[in-house]
Amino acid sequence: MLDAIRSGRHQALLDAIPYVRHLGIRVLDGPADAPLRFFLPFRPELVGNSMLPALHGGAVGALLETAALVQVIVAEQQPRLPKLIDFSVDYLRSARARDCHAVCDVARRGSRIVAVTVRCWQEDPARPIATARAHLLLVANGAGAPESGGDRAPAMPEGEHP
Repeated sequence: MLDAIRSGRHQALLDAIPYVRHLGIRVLDGPADAPLRFFLPFRPELVGNSMLPALHGGAVGALLETAALVQVIVAEQQPRLPKLIDFSVDYLRSARARDCHAVCDVARRGSRIVAVTVRCWQEDPARPIATARAHLLLVANGAGAPESGGDRAPAMPEGEHP
């Protein structure tokens, strides 16, 4: 995974996840210093409400969650998928039968936890259709991540108990 990150092959990270590959979520190329931009192409089978028609909220949510995970993997040089602690979506308007785009902002990075916000839009970035907030637990041995302890909290010194 780190080879794909270092060489800029971000799409390889997405293609390794069968569900993401099935949805067709892509990473769009952009400036190296810009956040990654994610793309969900419209397909008729992604429609959840055929009366409008509107994309299924699960497809939009999957785009938002995938964007958060991959942005953290790339930004923090994580060797494995970070563990999702919580994820919350605000659906702001119906996602019409059109392509969707998403970008992330790493709002805060602690020693073990990263807070990410994600914004999703269709035609106009200033009119998001959904936003999300996620907290992710970093895995061991990533750049800047804890070197020991793995997924467990650090052991307390002898005699110090809560």
